[in-house]
Amino acid sequence: MAEENLKFEAEVSRLLDIVVNALYSEKEIFLRELVSNASDACDKLRYESLTNGDLLAGDGEFKITLATDAEAKTLTLSDNGIGMSRDDLKNNLGTIAQSGTKGFVEALTGDAKKDVNLIGQFGVGFYSAFMVAKKIEVLSKKAGDDAATLWTSEGGGEFSLADAEKAGRGTAITLHLKDDAEEYLDKSRLQHIVKRYSDHIAIPVVLLDQGEEKQDEERLNTASALWSRSKSEITEEEHKEFYRHVSHSFDAPLETLHWKAEGVIEYTGLLYIPESRPFDIFNPERKHGVKLYVRRVFITDDCKGLVPEYLRFLRGVVDSEDLPLNVSREMLQHNPVLTKIKNGVTARVLGDLKKRANNDSDSYVKFWEMFGAVLKEGIYSETGDDQKKLLGLARFRSTHGDGWVSLEDYMGRMKEGQETIFYISGTDADAVRKSPQLEGFKAKDVEVLLLTDPVDEFWIPTVGEYEGKTFKSVTRGGADLSKIKKEGADDEKPEDKKDDAEMESNDSEGLIALLKIKLENDVSDVRSSERLTDSPVCLVADDTGLDMHLERMLQQHQQLDGLSKRVLEVNTEHALVKKLAAKVKEKGSDADIDDAAFLLLDQARIVEGEPLPDPQAFARRMASALEKAV
Repeated sequence: MAEENLKFEAEVSRLLDIVVNALYSEKEIFLRELVSNASDACDKLRYESLTNGDLLAGDGEFKITLATDAEAKTLTLSDNGIGMSRDDLKNNLGTIAQSGTKGFVEALTGDAKKDVNLIGQFGVGFYSAFMVAKKIEVLSKKAGDDAATLWTSEGGGEFSLADAEKAGRGTAITLHLKDDAEEYLDKSRLQHIVKRYSDHIAIPVVLLDQGEEKQDEERLNTASALWSRSKSEITEEEHKEFYRHVSHSFDAPLETLHWKAEGVIEYTGLLYIPESRPFDIFNPERKHGVKLYVRRVFITDDCKGLVPEYLRFLRGVVDSEDLPLNVSREMLQHNPVLTKIKNGVTARVLGDLKKRANNDSDSYVKFWEMFGAVLKEGIYSETGDDQKKLLGLARFRSTHGDGWVSLEDYMGRMKEGQETIFYISGTDADAVRKSPQLEGFKAKDVEVLLLTDPVDEFWIPTVGEYEGKTFKSVTRGGADLSKIKKEGADDEKPEDKKDDAEMESNDSEGLIALLKIKLENDVSDVRSSERLTDSPVCLVADDTGLDMHLERMLQQHQQLDGLSKRVLEVNTEHALVKKLAAKVKEKGSDADIDDAAFLLLDQARIVEGEPLPDPQAFARRMASALEKAV
């Protein structure tokens, strides 16, 4: 096939510019990225060879080689891993994050830290080599193929693909170094970089010294699996670099979990909780970042049964002594050993999070703000002990203050007569705090949880109750506030005020009856409210209906054709409502009362953030009311 010249996508060109000019604080990072990619290529071939030994073709000793040419000013990194075909080179090196490059680039703000965190999730480490190279050549031959391909680019807007010759499988990346990057031809400089960033790589990294008569190889890394070493032997810097290797990220681990399980089954776990949240953590196609090894042999990085979905933020390695070495992905799905490992890993992670929550609340809050919404998915999907553990780990915003509270905290502050854990759902905690449905609860100092994650709408009905107390939305049905006493207050009305209250109630009954008639096509019911103290009206869901926020969510995702009719609650103590009630008692219904009925309903809709069915009619009624008031 003739040489083929192709253009990078426009977004890729822009991303390359960011990588070369703004991403990395240290240029030497490029070597870490290339070595990590080469290690992954060897791991993939080792797994494929378990079922197809011919792929090794007599070359079973994996190795990553560095070679320099001072005269040509080139640095070549080669591996005998799985290699790439022509299509692989085109797709992997000509396109970055094929499904989301444009949206990703649009998200870049120029803020260096944010850019680094975002880019780190796309595995663009290869392109960091353009920081030191004016031209890159990638010669690759896929294991089992006869043809080799040469990919060439100078980091601008184009790259080329051409047929080539290569003796063995694998990939050789040749960097034609820039004039200011000749330090990477120096032996001691390369030794330092590999030792610092890649000593943990399980594949030997060797430096080829090309003498006049022979070629000597010098091993640069210990090539011992980090997780197999004693915890006391591993430094914080080694953990940081290994985390970056397995996660292809640029942040540091927030938490490190390293343990060896012994007994009925044996396995070693070295897991990390990231310091920052990947931007696509809620992508339904996102996989966890835990690699499965069997006796230090890489098996897969896509083992669905290794950790539960709600722990998909984890990065690291699990190495089993009891799984068969030739286990297939299909066999893994039904392997009882893997199920026990999953249970053990889950228990270990949840136990560590509980310790952090109890002993270092500030650090735990940082974790929760990053991954709490993901962890709450487990409350919905799990049952039994794991669900209880997750409920204990959950943190919420509430009307108690600006901090985070646990369900245990909430239970400790429940009022006398309170039999319910009250909550309200929305998209933003600050906006939800202003909801009129909370007025009565604030008046009696009853704490309400502010739930703003979409998953909250699903785990609440699944769980139903906590420690014998049911969950109830303050936007649904009766508020049950009459049973709750405010501390230090006497709820009984003085005898001399009872007659006035009963008289006002009789006045409001006429207004409520009229509102039911006028609004019968728009609401399911109109009734007096015990939850309102400042606002004249609010909308709530029927006792048997869906939560209002959930309904809106389902409608937005086209799971519902329309919103159900609400209940309009009326604050009979509000000055406006009292005047309307008195007017109805005196004159009955008239045009002004009719307009007021619909204005009250539209006001309640606006506060809830719901669209008005007839904005023109609302504007006309509002103008008329203002005209009469001026």
